[in-house]
Amino acid sequence: MNELLKFDEKLFKNQKRKAQEFEEIAIEIRRDIIKMLFQAKSGHSGGPLGIADIFAVLFFGAYMNYKAEEPSWKERDRFILSSGHYCPVLYSALARAGFYPVEEMATLRKFGSRLQGHPGRDMGLPGIEASTGSLGQGISIAVGMAISDKYLDKNEQKVFCLTGDGELQEGSCWEAAMAASNYKLDNLCWIVDNNDCQIDGRVQDVMNIYPLDEKFKSFGFNVIVCDGHNFEDIISAFEQFSNNSKKKIGKPCVIIAETKMGRAVSFMEDKHQWHGNPPNEEQALIALKELK
Repeated sequence: MNELLKFDEKLFKNQKRKAQEFEEIAIEIRRDIIKMLFQAKSGHSGGPLGIADIFAVLFFGAYMNYKAEEPSWKERDRFILSSGHYCPVLYSALARAGFYPVEEMATLRKFGSRLQGHPGRDMGLPGIEASTGSLGQGISIAVGMAISDKYLDKNEQKVFCLTGDGELQEGSCWEAAMAASNYKLDNLCWIVDNNDCQIDGRVQDVMNIYPLDEKFKSFGFNVIVCDGHNFEDIISAFEQFSNNSKKKIGKPCVIIAETKMGRAVSFMEDKHQWHGNPPNEEQALIALKELK
């Protein structure tokens, strides 16, 4: 249980792939998540497992430009994890991409580790672009970055940001949406993890935010709804954003990814109770057995 998978440069190379090639990457990311959380004995299982397919395509499908060996490369695209508690999936993607040693994933939430419960710039972990976790603020940071890229630096770089759907109950998200549309940020890709789960239950029962697609359209977004576990759908969504960004259509993009919390682990899938709980040893072994 203490050994994390060795880095496989070929498997995790950032390149254009066919849909079926991403499945193995997503499985390895999910295995990393289970191992990290078991060893930490704290952290969030459901959200990170549910969004692993999106991360597999974004980080390893050549839709985001980066140089793992040069994290501060000036021409890089940037990713902001607004829902900071999802960090195990980001830590796995960064490690597998080569930003830091794979073995360091075993230090999640340990004292002095660079991998804390929310991403922090002060931790010094390569690939972390902003300190996040106060829900609703990360997307505002991403909008600011996109404004800077488009109007100050006038470059072709892109900014990607992930929020949860429950996070959209925060008013600051909609202020960010209004600004993104006002400034015609076609270099911004907002990804919403639409699993309809939050810590207290179903999003629609806690505070209904639906219909999301119509709300974002009314704010002036180019809206793409996809099955967040169908790789062809995910690829198509990122292709649409990439093409529209190149064409400079003058609209920010939102990808509403319909997902299941705890995806691919039978006893966690679509259960909000796994929002903030790690697996115990027995549960971790069952999960790893299923993730083959």
